[in-house]
Amino acid sequence: MTRSVTAVYPAMRDDIGDLVTRRPLPNRELEQISPFLFLNHHGPQVYPPNNRGLPFGPHPHRGFETVTFILEGSLSHLDTGGHESVIHAGGVQWMTAGSGLVHAELSPDVFKRRGGPLEILQLWVNLPADKKFSPPNYTGLQTTEIPKFALSDGVNVELTSGEMAGHTGPIENLTGLMMSVVRAEAGKTFELPAPQGRSVFFYMVTGNASVAGKDVPEHHLAKFDDKDGHITCEAQTDCVILFGHGAPIDEPMVAHGPFVMNTVDEIRDAIVDYQAGKFGNF
Repeated sequence: MTRSVTAVYPAMRDDIGDLVTRRPLPNRELEQISPFLFLNHHGPQVYPPNNRGLPFGPHPHRGFETVTFILEGSLSHLDTGGHESVIHAGGVQWMTAGSGLVHAELSPDVFKRRGGPLEILQLWVNLPADKKFSPPNYTGLQTTEIPKFALSDGVNVELTSGEMAGHTGPIENLTGLMMSVVRAEAGKTFELPAPQGRSVFFYMVTGNASVAGKDVPEHHLAKFDDKDGHITCEAQTDCVILFGHGAPIDEPMVAHGPFVMNTVDEIRDAIVDYQAGKFGNF
């Protein structure tokens, strides 16, 4: 059975200084596609030599996970859980904020010195109440560590987590999330798995496609019904799609800046704990 597209949302432009930024979720009409909370699409753009790099210095998080896809450029990661890495183009950073930590996402010195192309997708994924205080964790994968396979002729998948077409992604996450990057050549028709009871995340990073008979242009997010089966796509141009699915979380949600909890009191606790240094310091 084919899922239907119920709505298509454009990403809103919301630059951060000189960093080109688009945000398809949340938007004016849609707060979340639970468990998916937030996506920032930075770039694509080319940084000149001797640039200042990315502006994401030390900041706290609690109650959710961040999944960062480095499509172009490089991104360094440092957090108070003792994790540190520099991930390059094609790689992924998966961080479980859980009970709370402070991290920084900055451009490596070599990128600031030399400049170059940059494009990054950062997705926030909610955690259920019984996992919000999980120990913080981080995994950084280079492109060579991510399985790549042909879903069909001219359609290739980079599988970060979960299962697709008999392949398994390397990251085992707390909620059984499936996340991938799909690259399709113009004119190719293909099907993406979408089991019933799972919320689908489908963002057109580059290109245009007909999805279940509806046009999904570049920089647009598609929302689907909950039929069991698959999503039928026809690439009208070469496409790059951020695609995943996860179990929705049927719980109250209160988000405040870098904290995502279930109650206002838990948000207050997060602020107090952070200010008291309980998330750690660099």
